[in-house]
Amino acid sequence: MSRPIRSRPAPEQPLVRLLSPLRDFISTEAAGGVLLAVGALVALAWANSPWSQSYDDLWNSHLAITVAGHTLDLSLRHWLNDGLMTVFFLVVGLEIKRELVDGHLSNRRAALLPFLAAIGGMVVPAVLYLLIAGSTAPRGWAIPMATDIALAIGVLALAGSRVPASLRAFLLGLAIVDDIGAIVIIAVVYSSGVAWGWLAAAGVAIVCVVVAQRLNVKAFAFYVVIGVGLWFALHEAGVHPTLAGVTLGILAPSTPRLHPALIDIEELNDISTAEAARTTTEIARGSVSVVEWLLHVLHPWTSYLIVPIFALANSGIEVSTDGLASALTSPLAWGVFAGLFIGKPLGVIGAVWLARTAKIADTPSGTSSSQLFGIGSAAGIGFTVALFITELAFTDVEMQAEAKLAILAASVLAALTSSVLLRLRPADTGQI
Repeated sequence: MSRPIRSRPAPEQPLVRLLSPLRDFISTEAAGGVLLAVGALVALAWANSPWSQSYDDLWNSHLAITVAGHTLDLSLRHWLNDGLMTVFFLVVGLEIKRELVDGHLSNRRAALLPFLAAIGGMVVPAVLYLLIAGSTAPRGWAIPMATDIALAIGVLALAGSRVPASLRAFLLGLAIVDDIGAIVIIAVVYSSGVAWGWLAAAGVAIVCVVVAQRLNVKAFAFYVVIGVGLWFALHEAGVHPTLAGVTLGILAPSTPRLHPALIDIEELNDISTAEAARTTTEIARGSVSVVEWLLHVLHPWTSYLIVPIFALANSGIEVSTDGLASALTSPLAWGVFAGLFIGKPLGVIGAVWLARTAKIADTPSGTSSSQLFGIGSAAGIGFTVALFITELAFTDVEMQAEAKLAILAASVLAALTSSVLLRLRPADTGQI
């Protein structure tokens, strides 16, 4: 019979399980934010160099794949935006599941403040955008609603210990709710006319995942095949296929298959043979939930590879005198800029003030007013998802360019403002 694992006392285990994944998540996002910024800068330099035509030729080149008589003929940019970004949204779904079950959104009162702040940070930018550009480009109202968690956390990382742990947790919770809002908007607003037969096929794929989990099917390849089928069905249905990633992430089990008390410590440490090493790997995987395991495996890939490539493919805007003059007189560009740089912090801080005044939530402990405004400005760094929604909202190349210029300008200014505000407080010693 298995012997109980000799480990630290039971009361410490929840602390380890909750805090270590959060620390890993934030450190990965911060490092990934640097690569994202590098990808965007390379794209801008490439698109404005003598080799700019090669940039357009590369990302507009087509690749066709035929599956069971159905042909998918998409540009390389669309394969990235609709295909690889599904893995990014899978990680988003996994993080949403973990936060709802074990994280900062699992406690109702603790979740209330970031939830309200996220709602304010989505509503105010959308309203501000519509006031400025609603009559000329109404489909872009959701662009300034998004927060780029990688870049926002990167700004917090630069501030170091000046930012208390409670404020980092607040930003993470806000960004997760923000992601949920973006996902709902993509599903409801930016999906084309629905083909109900294919949507029913997507529903069957989801049912297969649920049934397989109930039957304790552990074969990873099975879920990959079902996931690809779900992606294809959603694509053919006219619903944005990246929602397949979110769906599978939220459906992933959040409890370990093996309880730590039932693990034999000698088996876990035995790697003397290939068979023993395989057993050790299976025990290690079984001791954490599928959500945590997949986040551990996939999150570095999305942060260090997929999102930087996305920035490289979608940030190549030709910056010319005529283009800048057009953007400066464009209600679309000003709507996006004002929504991100002004509307986002106003919405976040306004919601925090209302919640505190109504005494329905507590502000993060150990924080100053300037730091809260700094977090609001960090939430205005809307890069990855904002660019993603821009591609969905507009087909006109000039409108896309105007929106992307505004996203870049607002995100840079929001990052600089946030960095200054977050550094106004003496160093704190709190740790995540």
